[in-house]
Amino acid sequence: MLTLGALTFAAPWLLLALPALPVLWWLLRITPPAPKRQDFPALRLLRDMPAPEETPARTPWWLLALRLAAAALMILGLARPIWGPGTGAGGDGPLLIAIDDGWAAAADWPDRMAAAEAELDAAAREGRRTALLLTAPPALPDAPRITGLMPAEELRGRLVALRPKPWAPDRAAAQAALAAWRTQHPGGFGALYVADGIEHVEADAFRPLAEALAAGGALTVARSEGRPTRLLPPPRAEADQLVIALRTTPLPVASEAVVLARTGDGRTLARAAIPVPAGATEAEAALPLPIEIRNQVVRLDLDGVAGANATVLLDERFRRRPVGLIAGGEATAADVPLIGELFYLDRALAPHAELRRGSVDELLARRLSVLVLADRPVDPGSERDQLIAWIEAGGTLIRFAGPRLAESPDGLLPVPLRAGERQLGGALSWERPQALAPFPDGSPFQGLLPPPEVTVERQVLATPSAQLSGRTWARLADGTPLVTWETRGAGRIVMFHVTANAEWSSLPLSGLFVDMLRRLVALSAGVAGNEGEAPLAPMETLDGFGQLGPPPPGAQPVSAARVEAEAPSPQHPPGWYGSGRGGEAAHRRALNLGAGVPAPRPAAALPPGTAVRAIGGVPAERDLGPWLLAAAMLLLVVDLLLSLLLRGVLARPRKALAGAVLLGLVATTPALAQDGGEALATRLGYVVTGDAQVDEVSRAGLVGLSDFVNRRTAAALAEPVGVQPGQDDLSFFPLLYWPVTGESAQPGANAVAALNGFMRNGGIILFDTRDEGSGEGYAPGSRAALRRLTRDLTVPPLAPVPEDHVLKRAFYLLPELPGRFAGGTVWVARDQDRANDSVSPVIIGGHDWASAWAIDARGNNPYAAIPGGTRQRVLAYRFGTNLVMYALTGNYKGDQVHVPAILERLGN
Repeated sequence: MLTLGALTFAAPWLLLALPALPVLWWLLRITPPAPKRQDFPALRLLRDMPAPEETPARTPWWLLALRLAAAALMILGLARPIWGPGTGAGGDGPLLIAIDDGWAAAADWPDRMAAAEAELDAAAREGRRTALLLTAPPALPDAPRITGLMPAEELRGRLVALRPKPWAPDRAAAQAALAAWRTQHPGGFGALYVADGIEHVEADAFRPLAEALAAGGALTVARSEGRPTRLLPPPRAEADQLVIALRTTPLPVASEAVVLARTGDGRTLARAAIPVPAGATEAEAALPLPIEIRNQVVRLDLDGVAGANATVLLDERFRRRPVGLIAGGEATAADVPLIGELFYLDRALAPHAELRRGSVDELLARRLSVLVLADRPVDPGSERDQLIAWIEAGGTLIRFAGPRLAESPDGLLPVPLRAGERQLGGALSWERPQALAPFPDGSPFQGLLPPPEVTVERQVLATPSAQLSGRTWARLADGTPLVTWETRGAGRIVMFHVTANAEWSSLPLSGLFVDMLRRLVALSAGVAGNEGEAPLAPMETLDGFGQLGPPPPGAQPVSAARVEAEAPSPQHPPGWYGSGRGGEAAHRRALNLGAGVPAPRPAAALPPGTAVRAIGGVPAERDLGPWLLAAAMLLLVVDLLLSLLLRGVLARPRKALAGAVLLGLVATTPALAQDGGEALATRLGYVVTGDAQVDEVSRAGLVGLSDFVNRRTAAALAEPVGVQPGQDDLSFFPLLYWPVTGESAQPGANAVAALNGFMRNGGIILFDTRDEGSGEGYAPGSRAALRRLTRDLTVPPLAPVPEDHVLKRAFYLLPELPGRFAGGTVWVARDQDRANDSVSPVIIGGHDWASAWAIDARGNNPYAAIPGGTRQRVLAYRFGTNLVMYALTGNYKGDQVHVPAILERLGN
């Protein structure tokens, strides 16, 4: 392979034919003379005709040059020249491509695959054999392995089928696989490591693998630059809101993450913006939701981020259930601190449930999950009938004992009670306060540990029966039932045989009381609270992009007690796990990636001598061979026509010669065929600033915007071009994009006249200072430069874009007009000019729109949108579409408000 600057020849040995062109020149010099017609009317003519000396005619030099050019183009085309080839990884021997394909790679997976494919292109040109190492364990339980050596084209097919995995990579196992592979291939090799840049388990897991790869030869590491890795852990449920946390790698500038609360069918119910300060690794924001809406939320998603790390599934543990509280005595005394019947209940349930007060009629008039009666008998009548109907429909009634219930037990109890209560020193007494026994199997309290300091001094006793043991969820140390239950229809009744305050026991003073009530409330919603260590089978799991689907073949059940903090793995991928009871939402538990993995942190430093390559913005290679061969064939066609002309075969030599020359010109200079249609095409223009980087961003931005507009609307925009006001004709452009730099000079008189004429005749100039929300130093001096640029221009008085401006509804309805940055003010003409259809000739902002619109040769967006990510970029494209529609169609959207008046006048 031969490289000459940006040009590479994949078959350079064919260039050895170029020195043979002089030989070809000598061979082509002689051509047979054209036939000549001669009449012989008489022998006299033959007598007078001198005997000419016949000599061969020479080929004209211009025809010879044409043939040599065709031969040279054919040789160059067969040598497979490639313009802008990607630089391959160094080293000798085969090429090893290592890819971190864990959860942290999903956000920019297409860019990672583009980097790996570009490396395969270079390996294919060099004839290197390739191998692949994936650091994340496969879906079937196995350790990472390295594929056998194969041609680059064969490995390309495997790359296309790759997908990120919803668990962390195992770099230690990958390093062991690399060591085993090196024993089979002891020679040197070059390596490309497409790394996610994150430490996942051990702090030194990344560095040893990178050093092992570098030991084989040259190492190139491809990683994201300027893109944070973010992780969404499960939220914290509070009384009236969900507190959403975010873990991220630090950025040097402040940013923002948006979390969407969605239902099971994908509808978005609410969104929360999480501001992330510069250099921060954690941030949080509150998401207040009404109880009815909050209970419909099934998942939280990071807007614009694809991956299991950006998704949190919410099971019944995050639901906030409405719970009613009714005391047996006066309502004013129920909340008396330390002695009130509802005092401890309120503090135990308030952080996890929506508490309601009132009468039975008032509470049951609304949807209610749990009703708690604290020492309140239920007399026969309509109230009892309402409670029975509510319980049988699925409600949960929790009752606490007390002096009133001990004196007059009613029929709405799980077990019959003995009259009176058992107390220390009474007739039915024990010698000392009783502690709690371990909770039995099948109890919703199984797994909780009763503290030894929790004792009971007084209680109501259940009447012994054969069913009492099966209806007991908690006992005292002597076997006396403490909590009993009974099923009634679709609901249940639960009875605490002690009071809800500390008068009979110390249970309400302990954290166990809170845990028991939480489990009962969760049980009321249908979440089984008695799974214990029972395994939960996988129902639906998340893939690497955060999409729910069938579980992979290697997925196994997970213990119910560990599902909340289980680290995702091939055996336990994140997703829904349940008991298999019809897939009901009430009987499933969520295993989330953010609950079982540590916060992302940047990887350790690379080994010395490692080449670093940024992921994203990989230029596309251009194979010039087919174009050169096509040009050679066209030149040969021209040569054929000219040869026929010289031989006199063509009947009309002048017209044939003109056609051949025209065909040759069109074949050798295709751009001439385009120049004639340039004035007929609609295209966007950008003002050339002289800064090569800024001008390239402007060009790439307008290319991306033109492509978006062509795909989403009926407009047909051609390739954008750069213009210099005062030198180029601006009348062909409806819109000019002008990026303002600190070095921008004041335009000259010719440029000012051209720009004023452009705006006067309906053109729009978008001035972009590129300094909003970017921090200091990104575009210094741009606002002062803007004042210089517009000093002599006819700029109308400006005002911020109003909410009803056509720019916000020309094609899309937009609440804001962001670019790469957001949050700044966009200025338009304050007054309407009917002479120009009320179109603002000047639009000024600092959002760096071109960077948000820009696409590279592979169709990727090389510049990150800060802080909103993908959603902000979509809004930027939509603003660009509105801007183009505004420039092409004027203020027609604004005229629609007058349609009713116009129709009314037409009717008259």
